[in-house]
Amino acid sequence: MKKITRNIAFGLVIGGAVSCTYDFPENPTPEPTPGEADFSKMVVIGDGIAAGFMDGALYSRGQQNSFAVQLAAQMQTINGSDFNLPDINSENGFYAVGPGGVALGRLILKTQNGTTAPAPIGVGDFPTAFGGDKAALNNFSVPNMTLGLALIPQTGGPNVPQNPAYNPLYARFASQPGVSTPIGDAAAALAQGGTFFTFWLGSSDVLGYAVGGASNPALLTSESDFTMRFNAALGTLLSTVPEAKGAVGNIPDLNVLPYFNLVPWNSLPLDAATAAFVNQNFTAYNGGLLQLEAMGAISASERELRTVNFVAGQNGYLMSDENLTDLSGFGLPSIRQSNSTDKSTLTLSQVLGQPVNNDPQSIRGVSYPVEDMYVLTPAEQNEIQSSIDAFNQIIQAAVQSSDARLVLVDVNGLLNQVLAGGVSYNGQALTASIIPPNGGFSVDGIHPNGRAHAFVANEFIEQINAKWGSNIPMINPNAVVGNDLPVN
Repeated sequence: MKKITRNIAFGLVIGGAVSCTYDFPENPTPEPTPGEADFSKMVVIGDGIAAGFMDGALYSRGQQNSFAVQLAAQMQTINGSDFNLPDINSENGFYAVGPGGVALGRLILKTQNGTTAPAPIGVGDFPTAFGGDKAALNNFSVPNMTLGLALIPQTGGPNVPQNPAYNPLYARFASQPGVSTPIGDAAAALAQGGTFFTFWLGSSDVLGYAVGGASNPALLTSESDFTMRFNAALGTLLSTVPEAKGAVGNIPDLNVLPYFNLVPWNSLPLDAATAAFVNQNFTAYNGGLLQLEAMGAISASERELRTVNFVAGQNGYLMSDENLTDLSGFGLPSIRQSNSTDKSTLTLSQVLGQPVNNDPQSIRGVSYPVEDMYVLTPAEQNEIQSSIDAFNQIIQAAVQSSDARLVLVDVNGLLNQVLAGGVSYNGQALTASIIPPNGGFSVDGIHPNGRAHAFVANEFIEQINAKWGSNIPMINPNAVVGNDLPVN
C-alpha cells in the first residue's frame, strides 16, 4: 500500500477577536446580609472545577479565578473570613511531560499556518509540595478526584506503581499523606469553626470515563457505588458540624463540553486519487458485508453503516465500533466510518491521519481504524448520559433529605442554558465554546474558564440567597478574564 500521511489540523474560526472592555452597571444594590446563614468560615470540596483547574493544568490564575474563590470574596462583604487555598505557585502549571522529560505548561490557543488549535504555552512546572499552613486551608478540591478517591487515604500516597489511586495534587497538601483523606481533611477544617460549605463531587465519576472515549469501564462508577459514596462523603460534612449549611452542585451534561465537539466527525481530507486507492483495499471487506447481508447475518442498514467508501473532500474516518455485530468468525472486523452521530475527542486531532507505530502503511483513520479511546459512539453517549442523569437524581435526593441545611445548585441546568444561547450578562453572552472573548470553557474543552466560573458563582449565590434570605452581592462576570486571544 502506498504511503498516505495526512497532517490533520483541527481549526477554529476566530473572527474579529479583539480585546473587549465591559461596563458594569451602577445600579444600587441592597446592603449585604447573611439572612439565616452564616458565612464566617466556608469550606469547599470538589474536583477539578472547584480547584480552579483550567486549560489542562492547575496554575495560579486558574486557582484564583475559581468559583470558590469568587464566591468566598462575595461572602467576605457580609461576614466571611479569609479564604485560603493550596497555592500551586506556578504561572503555567503542568500539562504534560515533553521531549527530554521537560514539563510542559497549560494549554493556550496558538495559530500556525492559518490554523488555530490548543497547544502547550511552553515550559511548565511539575507540582511541588504546598509550603503554606495546611491547618488554615479552606479549599480541599482536587482535580480528577472521584467520590471513591475522596474517601480513601491512598489518594495521598504512597507514590508507588501498586497504588493507582495516588494523586500528587492531593498529596501536596494532604494533612498526612497516605493517612488522611480529602473528605477527612475538609471535615477537620469545618470542625475548626466552619459555618458553611460547598460540595461539588461526582463529575469525575463519569467524565473521566467519557474523556477517554468510554474505553475503560473501570472508570465509570456504578449507581450503587455512587449512591453509597456520595452519601458517605456528604454525610461526613453534615455530621461534623450539625449547624453548618451547605450548597451542593450537580453534574454537567456531556453535550455541553467542547472537548467532544471541536473535532468534526468528517475531519479527514482526501484527494480523489487517494480516496480511490484506499477504497481498492476495502473491496473484499465490502463484498463480504454484502454476502453476510444475503445470509441474514446482518441487516441492510448495518451493512450500509459498515461499508467503507472514501470520497474526494472531507470524510468520516475509519473507526472501531464494538457495538456492531461481531463478524470476526467470518474474518471481518468491527469497523465503519464515523458519521454525524459520533463524537470525536479533542485528543484525536493530534493523531488522525498519522502513521501508527511509525508504519507508513498504517494511517490512523484511513487504513487503520481509530481506537475506542478517541471517539464516543451513540451507544456510549447514551450510556454516559444515562449515568449523568442517574447521578444527578441521587444528588438531588441527598439534598432533599437534608433540605433544611442544604440547597441544590443546578449547574447542569445553567450550562444547558449556555449551550442554548440563553446566558449573558449586560448583553455579553456566555457560549459553550473555547473561542474568546465569549467562550465559557477553558482551552482544554472540559473545564470552565474564569469568566464562566463567575457565572457559576452567581448561580450559587442566587440559590443561597433564595434559600436562606441572604443578600450576597452578585459578581460582574465581564470583569473576569476568560480565554486569552490566540498567539502565533
